[in-house]
Amino acid sequence: MSVQNRPSTKPADANTHHIYEVARADLPLHCPTDSMTLWNSHPRVYLAIEATGKAKCPYCGTDYILRG
Repeated sequence: MSVQNRPSTKPADANTHHIYEVARADLPLHCPTDSMTLWNSHPRVYLAIEATGKAKCPYCGTDYILRG
């Protein structure tokens, strides 16, 4: 999973960045993702992104874009 404008050295804070780009290898997609801290997050929700290439988390509003 790549996140725009984020250092890759530490986990991302959950619910703070609002556009994530994901690859097919990251599926099934869920928010928060495995690369996010969980202590300050909402419950995990799985997002259907395969059909349209886009998904929005109903809890935090984060947008996900499927690349390639």
